[in-house]
Amino acid sequence: MPPSPAPDNNDSSSAASVILKDEFGRSLVCHIEHSIDIDGKQYLLLLPADAPVEIIAWEDDGEEAEAILIEDDEEIDSVFENAKAVLAEQDLVLKRSAFSLTVTGELPEVDDNEVLTLEIEEDGVALEPEEFQLLASFLYQEQEYAVYTPLDPLLFFARLNSKGEPELLSPEEFKEVQPLLEEQLFEAMD
Repeated sequence: MPPSPAPDNNDSSSAASVILKDEFGRSLVCHIEHSIDIDGKQYLLLLPADAPVEIIAWEDDGEEAEAILIEDDEEIDSVFENAKAVLAEQDLVLKRSAFSLTVTGELPEVDDNEVLTLEIEEDGVALEPEEFQLLASFLYQEQEYAVYTPLDPLLFFARLNSKGEPELLSPEEFKEVQPLLEEQLFEAMD
């Protein structure tokens, strides 16, 4: 039986939840923000229950420091325990969740002096700049790293499969249904 849609008031504490799984068996608990039926298929707009985080390496070329988003699993594996330790000092627990690293615990208040703006490209196309709040910094093998959480929510689009389990939309499927999803979401928010 598919999960019921979230209430219209978007109160995530009472929203239904689902678990997204990746190909490595890792899971990510998400609240269902919206449920949309398109051509007999149920699509879900999901918000992770825990705060997503990114690990960034700082490359200093002598003139200016450049932030490099760490996406390689091997590099994440190598710095994970150090990141986990510095976050634990703030009562935050770092997890290897599906599709994103996450932390549980109370995030600090946003400090404008600790906000990083990154211009991210996807498939060679510049996306809207994203803002991240610094949570912690650490050194690993003489390399400076930092853990940041996005200021804007990280949302996922999923589709319920024949077993009623959520599956993240592939980039191709998302592009195909994006106009319909956006249209129905805007209608639902009015």
